[in-house]
Amino acid sequence: MTRGQTFKRCIIVDDDPDILLSARLLLRDLFEEVATFQTPEEAMAAMDEALPDVVLLDANFGRGATNAAEGFHWLTEILKHDPDAVVVMITAHGGVQIAVEAMKRGATDFISKPWSNERLLATVRTAAALRNTREEATTERKRAAVIATPAGGSETPILGNSPGMARVFSLIERAAPTEANVLILGENGTGKELVARALHEKSRRAGNVFVSVDLGAVAENLFESELFGHVKGAFTDARGDRIGRLQAANGGTLFLDEVGNLPLHLQPKLLTALEQREVTPVGANRPVPIDVRVIAATNLPPDRLADEGLFRQDLLFRLNTVEIDLPPLRDRRRDVPMLVDHFTGFYSRKYGKPPRAIPADVARALEEYDWPGNVRALRHACERAVILGDGEAFTVDDFSLSRAAAPRPAAATVPAAPSGGDDLNLERAERNMIEAALKRHGYNISLAAQDLGLTRASLYRRMEKHGL
Repeated sequence: MTRGQTFKRCIIVDDDPDILLSARLLLRDLFEEVATFQTPEEAMAAMDEALPDVVLLDANFGRGATNAAEGFHWLTEILKHDPDAVVVMITAHGGVQIAVEAMKRGATDFISKPWSNERLLATVRTAAALRNTREEATTERKRAAVIATPAGGSETPILGNSPGMARVFSLIERAAPTEANVLILGENGTGKELVARALHEKSRRAGNVFVSVDLGAVAENLFESELFGHVKGAFTDARGDRIGRLQAANGGTLFLDEVGNLPLHLQPKLLTALEQREVTPVGANRPVPIDVRVIAATNLPPDRLADEGLFRQDLLFRLNTVEIDLPPLRDRRRDVPMLVDHFTGFYSRKYGKPPRAIPADVARALEEYDWPGNVRALRHACERAVILGDGEAFTVDDFSLSRAAAPRPAAATVPAAPSGGDDLNLERAERNMIEAALKRHGYNISLAAQDLGLTRASLYRRMEKHGL
């Protein structure tokens, strides 16, 4: 910290008004705010409103007191209130012995009355710099904890040489080096997160973090805490400070997956944070600046995004500086052989299986199949085929395709979920129910999960289990 830089806040606690005035005048150029109090109780109340960078605390308050008992008591109370507090004890009696005891109890340093102005300035400047260092270290630890949360990555690369994918690759190359916000459109399973990661890896922020948050999986009552963070005591379960996803992504890229599932009444909160480039953690009274590039994704079609009753248009304009529309796999069938070769090879190596041939009739059946779950479904089918298949070559049955070129039913003709009929096999019944729910809702995972009474994560696990 150089002498020309200032800190935010200093609190001075002393029962002598002359000491308070002298210290405030001396430190006013070092801090944006210097608050003075004659009683520790007043100072503690002020700390409830905003934590200081440094507290200067008198060792004795009672008339004639010299043992620093009161100062030690309030030192303990301050550290209970803020474990990272930086406290400089002001001593007048007892000298080194009291100073040593104060530092054993958690004080950062001490200053003796009468003080040297140069000594006081140097001590307080060093203490304030220590506070900043502690805060940065704490923020980095919390940030690392958020970033370490699994983001649902995949072994799937972005593969394809169809015209639709050529357009996608071109947009990635042109948009990635810029700071423009990007909105990725596409059905579930088309690889929206993979495109987001590619944009990050080709951007100027590639050396910084990529933080992903699935807005479809965030409960409404946890939205602000998850995205903006919270401070200790902000609500019943807030047992400690926690930084949110936006702050964790500072300097890097924030991927807002399933942004179309964000309830309308929460959308203004996200818009405000993106417009003002700052967040205020729940329970805090001071905003935190953020520097993030936002990439969002949704499976909502453009006509539904344009509906003001579903999605705020000012938020949409903030997010879709560049739009990348990922085609479903049925619209780029020529990419299927390349993907099948990749996935069967990948899983053969992963599970120690010998490579197997893909006969022409099998390749044709895979290419003609509609793949309602898109690339994700193809990947699961390839993994299952590698694990369960026998012989030197794959068969259509290895991939569990009911029929080639299975048409994707229109929403109006989707039958109701089966009641079970005469088939009492639980596994098949569960699979049929999930398939029916997916078809009924046009493969919208959130709506299907809601219809089934499941969370999105639970539905994904069951889809993977049944190869859907």
